[in-house]
Amino acid sequence: MAVVVSHEFVWTGSDKKGKKGTGEISAKNLLEAKNMLRRRGISATRVKKKAKPLFGRKEKITANDISIMSRQIATMLGAGVTLIQSLDMIGQGHANWAMRKLLTEITDEVKAGNPLSSAMRKHPLQFDDLYCDLVETGEQSGALETIYDRIALYKEKAEALKSKIKKAMFYPIAVLVVALIVTLILLIFVVPQFEEIFAGFGAELPAFTLMVLGLSNFVQSHGVFIGAGIFAAGFLFGRAHRKSQKLRDFVDARVLKIPIIGAILKKAAIARFTRTLATTFAAGVPLIDALESAAGASGNAIFREAILHICREVSGGVQMNVAMRATNVFPDMVIQMIAIGEESGSVEDMLSKIAFIYEAEVDDMVDGLTSLLEPMIMSVLGVVIGGLIIAMYLPIFEMSAII
Repeated sequence: MAVVVSHEFVWTGSDKKGKKGTGEISAKNLLEAKNMLRRRGISATRVKKKAKPLFGRKEKITANDISIMSRQIATMLGAGVTLIQSLDMIGQGHANWAMRKLLTEITDEVKAGNPLSSAMRKHPLQFDDLYCDLVETGEQSGALETIYDRIALYKEKAEALKSKIKKAMFYPIAVLVVALIVTLILLIFVVPQFEEIFAGFGAELPAFTLMVLGLSNFVQSHGVFIGAGIFAAGFLFGRAHRKSQKLRDFVDARVLKIPIIGAILKKAAIARFTRTLATTFAAGVPLIDALESAAGASGNAIFREAILHICREVSGGVQMNVAMRATNVFPDMVIQMIAIGEESGSVEDMLSKIAFIYEAEVDDMVDGLTSLLEPMIMSVLGVVIGGLIIAMYLPIFEMSAII
């Protein structure tokens, strides 16, 4: 099978209303690029192949880009704009080159008569099975506008939750890294200057000062090897983590046992599970398929296996709340609310309420963790850096006292 290579072309011209402009388009050759522009109603005065950047293209498509695009499509469909026009406008006005290219390819597929879900399935890195299944459901039911509104809400909630988790992890790590860098600078560049001064004292130095001087010498002698070892270990672990499902499952299980952080991750997993299930329920996806999608979106191996167990039990005729209780993973409140939803026939509403409750709890816990860590981290920084400074000035203070 031949591989079709697309090239980027830059065009200058005007649209049907005579408005002049420039843009980019992906095509196999110059003739196809001109034909594509003509079909879009653009009268091009100049079309040329885009020069490749010296160091390659750095732009990439993020989950947030997909979330914003979903909301834009939902808004435009709600305003009565056709799907093709929506895709065209979003693609042409996007600042990210990679997103423009992606949307151009999807738009061309839809213009050729292919379903939107089919076009999106050709880009699995950007659109997972859940996303494509929901779009396909909307196309089949004729309610793509409503489905896209739910997809947009789902993606926005998912990104907001992910942002909160990153905030909980990033803040303490960033401060500790800065503290480590400052400490290394003091040990490598500042402490040796004091050591030269102390050499002329001709007196015995305090034990604390000797310890810091010894640490400085050790870092200067072996710091490069230690740093290289840590970097190599981190690289190898990251590589193994990407390739080994067993290692990822092991890490997921251990992370949940970390104080405070583990509780946040558990609540986040429950929020993702219930939000995904509520969205798929609202779209009319069968329960078994919805549970399979929710298992993939849970973000943690422990919850993924628990949800897959629920899926197997439900497919065998067991009520969902009974299957959830057997996993020993979900809190009683969640199970009881699901049970009430099953009895009253309002499972979708209960799932949405659970998701809302746990998303709010994650917000509160992350804010509380940040407030708790700030004074603790400041104290650690003060002790470490202040200790180094005291160790260097302690001999000077003792000499002053003798004099």
